Amino acid sequence: MEHRKRRVAFAAGVDAERLPRLPALLRSLALTSPAVCEDVVLLHPGLPDADFAAARRFHPRLVPRREDEGYGDYDTVVTLPADGLVRDDLAPLLRTRRPVVPYEPAGDPQPAGLTGSGEPYESEHGAATAQATRPELTPHRFYAEYCALPGRKAHDLLLHCALPLLSAGGPIVTPAGKRVDPAGLARVVGSALHQQGRYAEAVDVLAPAAGDPRRARNHEALGSALMALSRYPEAETHLLVATAHPVVAPRAFAQLARLAWLHGRDTDAHRYARQGLDADPTDPGCRALHARTLPGATAPPPVPAAEQVAHVALYADGQENAGDKILPEAVRRCFGPTTDATRWHPVPVHRLVDDRLLAELNARRGVIVGGGGLFLPDTWPNGNSGWQWNVPDEQLRRITAPLAVFGVGFNLFDGQHLAPGRIAGSLRTLVEHAAFVGLRNRGSVERVRELLPAGLRDRVRHQPCPTTVLRHLVPGWTDPAPGDRTDTVLLNCAYDRAGLRFGHDYGYFLDQMARAVRGLRAHADVRYAAHTPADEAFVHDLRREHGLTLPVARLYDLTNGELLDAYRRARLVIGMRGHATMLPFGCGTPALSLVSHPKLAYFLADIERPEWGVSLHAPDLAADLTERAVGLLTDHGAAVADVHGRQRELLRVTRENAASLAELFGLPVTAAQTAAQTAARGAGAAS
Repeated sequence: MEHRKRRVAFAAGVDAERLPRLPALLRSLALTSPAVCEDVVLLHPGLPDADFAAARRFHPRLVPRREDEGYGDYDTVVTLPADGLVRDDLAPLLRTRRPVVPYEPAGDPQPAGLTGSGEPYESEHGAATAQATRPELTPHRFYAEYCALPGRKAHDLLLHCALPLLSAGGPIVTPAGKRVDPAGLARVVGSALHQQGRYAEAVDVLAPAAGDPRRARNHEALGSALMALSRYPEAETHLLVATAHPVVAPRAFAQLARLAWLHGRDTDAHRYARQGLDADPTDPGCRALHARTLPGATAPPPVPAAEQVAHVALYADGQENAGDKILPEAVRRCFGPTTDATRWHPVPVHRLVDDRLLAELNARRGVIVGGGGLFLPDTWPNGNSGWQWNVPDEQLRRITAPLAVFGVGFNLFDGQHLAPGRIAGSLRTLVEHAAFVGLRNRGSVERVRELLPAGLRDRVRHQPCPTTVLRHLVPGWTDPAPGDRTDTVLLNCAYDRAGLRFGHDYGYFLDQMARAVRGLRAHADVRYAAHTPADEAFVHDLRREHGLTLPVARLYDLTNGELLDAYRRARLVIGMRGHATMLPFGCGTPALSLVSHPKLAYFLADIERPEWGVSLHAPDLAADLTERAVGLLTDHGAAVADVHGRQRELLRVTRENAASLAELFGLPVTAAQTAAQTAARGAGAAS
């Protein structure tokens, strides 16, 4: 199943005669469409690559190709005249889903297409763009022009223009005489680098302005980047300076509370969060840390440490992601009905494994890390591991209790990249040291194996997410009879990292979903299932753009039991979040995936049901989604039976792995685990 975003590009035909005018075209493209940065494919008759060196200084994503290679690997191409200028913002053209879209300046004759010619177009930006063909046009003058533009800018283009200016030092002045504040530009650039996971570069850009205590925003940005590199003492210094500014203070205090909390300094974290709330009572980061660190919130263990297993996990609370809230409980249920502190010692995955926490881990009979998409670099980033568990290699090697990784996922989006080195080194140490490493889908297994040396790859194996078999794990579970289910389709969409999910297709997605909702309402009641408050953006946008109103089930406000009951009783779930597919599936409810992330495609491949997913970029999204949903609703009994059948292999693997780990940790083994272990040994002997 194809699930990637549409690939969009600009294209122009160039030859030796028109090549000198290419910088002017690229400059006009950047100045008229500053929030756009896509590949620019340059079709040429066979020019040497060195001939494009001058043009590369005006755009970071040039793709020279011979004419006979074409541009067929792109879904949409906007053609530009190589000897003309762009005079309009081209962002709207990128939302067009036609294969080839010629750029036609308003009020002008249609420009020549690829291998044609035409006169340069006068830009609506007037003299600034008209000067693009003059000899005095230099890259640095263009960089200053671009950086001086107001409004949102594409990160790739911003970094391409701003980094050389900041590196050169001195005043930044546009050809029209407008000055650009270097410190302000450094803050914007540092934030862009931070969002791309380029934390060390962000520090290098932000540090020169750090000597000025008046630059509170720069200090906050620098402190956040230093935190991402685990340079904690330096980070705290800059964040404290940033608290002096009333506008910046709430975020700075939230970061200080985070920093104190990850070091186990709950009293300091609570104080910082309280100060942040004094500055802004609505700040969500401060509110969450304030509640998490209330005095007395952590009770002493009810049993000796040696009787517990340390469970390193993401412990969501408040109005955080509903799927994340149930994950720790789901993992523990694989090892029996006891999920409380009489057997388990919770360790938040983002807390730094220092000597104090290392002693906590080693005092337990074992350590389990999981589940969830922990192989992700950009949520609570740290420089110790490069993924979500904040453990330095040295501390990882000093863990003496048996260590297992259970049901963890590799969670990068298409188009998202890992910083080289650190995560690969951490994974190598982890796999060398752990007794068991089980990832929740085979796609994640392959991605992690690619980061390991050949001799360690076979130690990474498949362990399904426990949420996919919950109906077999929850004591007293009863499947609903057909008449006990509500006549409801629950719909979920995800809005974190929206640019990586939707690309240029959000308007298309919203239109197609409006069509699908109208079609499904003829067969069932359609309700919206929000896993986080941010997910409710879909409901607001659907009402504003298409006049459709959906009732909202706020799953993030439910207990785990209530959440499972909501999914258990629905007839069908259509979900974009991973656990808006895996949770209903685990409850025995048919589910369709709106695929915007590889992890959903990985799961559907594991259960051999790729047809239960539809890419949100599919050319017939509404029709495909409606047809598949109606099919599952019409023959619902068969769909439920199919879900149950798909669970069998996931359950067999889970029980077998859990039985082995229970033996390793010295935990009581359930009858089901014993049977699974016996069957696995018998199968091994037979083979």
